Formats: sequence, structure tokens, C-alpha cells
Amino acid sequence: MKIYVDFDDCLCETAKYFTKILDEMFGKNVPYENIKYFDLQKSFSINDEQYEQMMIEGHRPEVLLSFEETPGASETLNEWVDRGYDVSIITGRPFSSYEPSRHWLDQHGLERVRLYCLDKYGRDAFIKNSTFSLELDDYYKMKFDYAIEDSPTAFRFFDHLPDMKVMVFDRPWNRDYQLPGDNYSRCLNWESIKSNVN
Repeated sequence: MKIYVDFDDCLCETAKYFTKILDEMFGKNVPYENIKYFDLQKSFSINDEQYEQMMIEGHRPEVLLSFEETPGASETLNEWVDRGYDVSIITGRPFSSYEPSRHWLDQHGLERVRLYCLDKYGRDAFIKNSTFSLELDDYYKMKFDYAIEDSPTAFRFFDHLPDMKVMVFDRPWNRDYQLPGDNYSRCLNWESIKSNVN
């Protein structure tokens, strides 16, 4: 069994932290439930310069390490590893974020899962000359039976695996999105994700 797991807003509460950064940096209050778009610049109604400043702040190592775990995430992943499942975390974070991201996983008992950085969102703009540890060509050679993802923007990376079951982690920015196929299902939490993997 091979399982793809997204990092932000699947394993940890990234968007909730970004609402705090937005308030601290620009004095703007956007409640978490009002984040209607995966594109935070659009959801927060900020300009290009503000968005870049916010993203740089949000990717500082000490900030990445402070993100709270989504309840049940590490417990579920460790159960899968114990069963012999092959679990890969594939994040859209740039490779410059790899070390603190790896450290966060290790701190949360996820030393046994692999971490890859894949350019899912073209976010090269805010981290200049950023690189990614997983090239698209190599990613498309990988096969998965299941995927856990919150971002509709990332669903295109599953088109080459029509039989893969995709669990969409329910978040405000994907609730109005019509799921692209019968192999997609909406999950409210890690308990419901776990019940879908067998």
C-alpha cells in the first residue's frame, strides 16, 4: 500500500497560523472559517508585496516548527507504517524549508516517513532561487493507492493515477469545490481518513 500525504493543513494547522501572521503584520483580521480560497493572497485581500512578506515570515524555521499538529495525524501515519504501508509526505514547500519540516516530523514521531518537496504551486517568487527535492518527471513515475490532500490546486497531480483514492481533508477553501471524480471523498478528520484506507 502506497500513500501520498500532503503536509500543510493535513498534518498541521498552517492556515490557522497564517491568520495570526496576517493580523500581526498588517492588522487584518480574517477568521479561519472565512478563508474561502486556497490562494491566501486572494482570501486575505493583500497586495503582492504583503503576500511575499507574509510567506517569507511563515516559512522561517522557527515558525514552521511552531505549527500545531492536526489531531490524529501522527497516530494514523504511524499505524500505517506499523502495518507496512509505504507513506510519503509530498509538500509544496520549497526545499529551503526541508530541514525544519523534517525536524517537525521527527518531533511528532514521524521519523519513519519520507519527505519530498514538489513544486505544486509555483511559489518560487517569495523564496528567491528556491529548489525542490522532487522533480515533476520523477513524481509522475511514482504510484500511489491513496492520497490525502486539501488543495484543489494540487488535484491535477493525480490525473495520471485514475484508480487512486483521494481523501480530501475538509477545509473552508475546498468546501465549495466540486470533487472531480468518484474516487474522491471528503473527510472531516483523520479518523474518517483512517476508515477509508483498507
